[in-house]
Amino acid sequence: MGDAVSSRRAFLRASAMGTLASFVPLAATAATGAPGAATPGKAAPATPLFPPAPLAPQPLQLLPAGSIAPAGWLRRQLQIQADGLGGHVDETWPDLGPESGWLGGKGESWERGPYFLDGLLPLAWQLDSAPLKAKAQRFIDWTLGSAQPNGMFGPRSNDDWWPRMVMLKVLAQYQELTGDARVIPFMTNYFHYQLQAMPERPLRDWGRMRWQDEVAVVLWLYTRTQDPKLMELAHLLKKQGYDWQGMFANFTFKEKVDVKALEAKMRSGGDVFMVDDGLQVHGVNNGQALKASPVWSLVSRSADDRAAIHHQLAMLDTYHGLPNGMFSCDEHLAGRSPSQGVELCTVVEAMYSLEMSLAITGDAALGDRIERIAYNALPGTFTDDMWAHQYDQQPNQVEVSLHRRPWTTNGPEANLFGLDPHFGCCTANFHQGWPKLTAALWMATSDGGLAATVYAPCNVSTVVRDVPVAIEQTTDYPFRGDIAITLSPDHALAFPLRLRVPAWCKQPSIKVNGAAVAVKAGAGFHTIERTWKPGDRIALSFPAEVVTERGYNNAVTFLRGPLVFSLPIGEAWVKWRPRGLTNDWQVYPTTAWNYGVALEADAEEHPIGARPFAGATPAVTLSVRGRPVAWKAEEGAADPVPEKVTATSEPETTLKLVPYAGAKLRITAFPAIA
Repeated sequence: MGDAVSSRRAFLRASAMGTLASFVPLAATAATGAPGAATPGKAAPATPLFPPAPLAPQPLQLLPAGSIAPAGWLRRQLQIQADGLGGHVDETWPDLGPESGWLGGKGESWERGPYFLDGLLPLAWQLDSAPLKAKAQRFIDWTLGSAQPNGMFGPRSNDDWWPRMVMLKVLAQYQELTGDARVIPFMTNYFHYQLQAMPERPLRDWGRMRWQDEVAVVLWLYTRTQDPKLMELAHLLKKQGYDWQGMFANFTFKEKVDVKALEAKMRSGGDVFMVDDGLQVHGVNNGQALKASPVWSLVSRSADDRAAIHHQLAMLDTYHGLPNGMFSCDEHLAGRSPSQGVELCTVVEAMYSLEMSLAITGDAALGDRIERIAYNALPGTFTDDMWAHQYDQQPNQVEVSLHRRPWTTNGPEANLFGLDPHFGCCTANFHQGWPKLTAALWMATSDGGLAATVYAPCNVSTVVRDVPVAIEQTTDYPFRGDIAITLSPDHALAFPLRLRVPAWCKQPSIKVNGAAVAVKAGAGFHTIERTWKPGDRIALSFPAEVVTERGYNNAVTFLRGPLVFSLPIGEAWVKWRPRGLTNDWQVYPTTAWNYGVALEADAEEHPIGARPFAGATPAVTLSVRGRPVAWKAEEGAADPVPEKVTATSEPETTLKLVPYAGAKLRITAFPAIA
């Protein structure tokens, strides 16, 4: 095995054995384009492809990569990513530098190169950035040139199926972006090799838990070639993979993971930790597993499989749910206390799982969940310039330091802001979050129409019923509730348009060319059937009220639309160590945070800054009444929210809450006071 694989195994064993303080990872010190080149200029929009029989009908389908370009605040956010670690991490981090095994070097040769490319590739094309495209192309060309005669590819220092699963996701996007003629035969040869090799070399460890990610790519290729061997491979992957649906059908992991129990199982059963017990409660595995049942439903054609994601989400919410839309995992499932953390890899993988599942199920509720995660948990774990990130974020995060924290298995660096705090997987993997969200904003419908699935400013170029259609979507959503959509088909064209109505909106309104359209709250998707003409305009209005949500120990969280709000705590940033082009940071509180709150809040809107989620320029603030209460921190972490509080004699005060991501030290779940 490669060094990174051994390192990750050692890390997990150290996690279970409670010895992470002494564990130091090795990394710590369109048109068919010509092969190897992106098609110059703007390619013609591509027609979305739906799965053919015998695969199940799919109500929605992601548009081909490159069909959606960010605009407005979203483009600024993607540019921030490109100007920060997203565009430069390979210049300052050896694991993605010239010696990467995925560039033919002797460096890290496992998952980090594919992880990085999985976000760099769509980011480069969405921004139409020649320098970023060139960076991505080096990895692509080396990978496509690494194919062995039997079909195997990638660094020869390991034969693990798992990192190749990630690179296959990359190649599918790349083929859609460029039409590179090398990709389809390359993938076909590899899948044929894998079908022959897997009976003797079955899935294990991460690949066994993440089989659904490869099945999705196998079905992507089947849609294009109808190769019957691909269906054989899909069944073999499912057979050898972990039974996620069975685990959630009888969900027994209802408490914070007991590390000592994991340790005991390791000692009694050898490498059990790497077979099931540690991996089935591992946060990232669970984030990726959200797509398992929907993806498999395309093969099984089972309505139960398609719907099973809702039970998975219900179990995770009930026993491990956090106010930011995620479930706790630091590194393993950790209960509902908002002082527990969630790993950044889990955030971006859960988003991608939900985006795929929304397409397969057509369920609008998944769009609501995507927005809550994307507009809170995703930006909440980065510095505003995206030059540093956390491994774990906490909804109630009162200090960022080297204290041990109440983690299940993570170590003292886990919530620092930096280059690769605690472990480098997130440094490589976070890049997919914003670009894949952009790619999921609009989808094709199986009846020859289009659907607005997630809201953000963007421009769309696609094909509907063989006619090119352009869409301009202008909005400051989620900071505001108004969305303007201009449709420009090449000529007048009849097709259905589905518009997602957020479940939180009580009084939605839709107008087409100024004329009101009847729409009901809770409609899920509202469908408009008409002949669309160039220049037709749709005005959506989703007024957002401030609402409260009860959580762990009856704690109160404030929401307005998809935004979660937090009390910002004064921040003293202390540079811990320089890391090349960036730094590792600790952050200490300078103001009080232990408040109980009343349940009423008033909202005030402000201009949206150059950095959309920056705490210094919040686009929306809430005013709430609060009073200091008896509530303390230990080892840099707030105690679990007290269910019953004793107010101090200090006077009541007005607290200003900001969107979750704007407060790097924050309280998000409060005890309630009268």
